[in-house]
Amino acid sequence: MGEQPVDRDTASEIQEFMFREALALDERRFRDWLAMLTDDIRYEAPLRVIREGLAVWDLSPTSRIFDDDRQTLEVRIQRLETDFAWAEQPPSQTRHFVTNVLADPGDNPDEYEVRSNCLIYRSRGTSPTPSLYSLSRKDVVRRTEDGWRLARRWAAFDQALINAHNLSILI
Repeated sequence: MGEQPVDRDTASEIQEFMFREALALDERRFRDWLAMLTDDIRYEAPLRVIREGLAVWDLSPTSRIFDDDRQTLEVRIQRLETDFAWAEQPPSQTRHFVTNVLADPGDNPDEYEVRSNCLIYRSRGTSPTPSLYSLSRKDVVRRTEDGWRLARRWAAFDQALINAHNLSILI
């Protein structure tokens, strides 16, 4: 994290970008969401493990739930746009609640490190039982000529056991 605080205007722009990015996912505007990503995006979620005693880590240093780049995210979106995304039949309805957005200067001049919490509500079809996912996120957003772009998403689920038959949504 940088040493200088982020000015209010920049912090407000970053927060609005984060909210609009979540809205694109909730409205299933996946192509719009892809346009919010940089070409060198890294999108990962480490696996949470249960350790006993004084474990050194509770997030796996090597195992990932997601470990995507631009190409694999595009493939995921292409699949969601077909009738072959059986894990998404019927499609999930999601609501991303993004809170506690804090931005700090990044390592590069036009990049900012953004920490946030995210609660995702997911319902499917006529199932009376929704799924809830609580995550801690560490993102890198980059100011470009075309506006803000997400360059990195690192998201850690708070639960070790995810209560879903599949995890085909975007976080």
